[in-house]
Amino acid sequence: MSTGTRQAPPPLLARLLPEDVVCRECTHDPEGVVLHPDEEALIARSVEARRREFTTGRYCAHRALEDLGRPAAAVLPDVKGSPRWPAAVVGSITHCAGYRAAAVALSARVRSVGIDATPGEPLPEGVLEAVALPVEQRRVRAHLERWPEVRWDRVLFSAKESVYKTWYPLRRGPLGFEEADVTFHRSADPASGGFTARILPPVRGLGFPQELTGRWLAHDGLVLTAIALRPGD
Repeated sequence: MSTGTRQAPPPLLARLLPEDVVCRECTHDPEGVVLHPDEEALIARSVEARRREFTTGRYCAHRALEDLGRPAAAVLPDVKGSPRWPAAVVGSITHCAGYRAAAVALSARVRSVGIDATPGEPLPEGVLEAVALPVEQRRVRAHLERWPEVRWDRVLFSAKESVYKTWYPLRRGPLGFEEADVTFHRSADPASGGFTARILPPVRGLGFPQELTGRWLAHDGLVLTAIALRPGD
């Protein structure tokens, strides 16, 4: 009988991202986490729920940076709230009820990363219409009718969040929900697959990708999506 320490399972996001993207995740908020003083100052007056999600998200980011071989430096937001990573590092942070995670990579290998997690529940009334193009709404409803075991409205919402998080660092500008047309692809596993986001309208002559491709996963009450954009993409 083995007496070795039982290894923790790999992060769920590791199923969605290439090996050179380092992921850390938490399904609870660890006690005793010490933030960088500049990070702590950001949430000094925040309500408890916000403190917990921010603190655990930064805890995941610090651990992921260490796994990448980089110091666990402060990860502060820019004016739009997007994390500012150390030089030569790209990354993304996500949090929702019962889940927090961070993913980081060296910019020489990965141009941009976007991750998102959300509860695998129906979207509140009116949200699908607010975030989805008419053609996407039709696709979602058709998918829900054909494969009701997956909350396709949530998968779409999450995919658009991952698209935004991947796009924003490239251009340092926002991308509206209506500026990406997302289509989904299922794999042999009915609870996972891929997606493609076509940028609308195409951004010409600026070196920006016209399409982003990612992966999605529905697991244990969560929906997760992730994109890793390579330098040559």
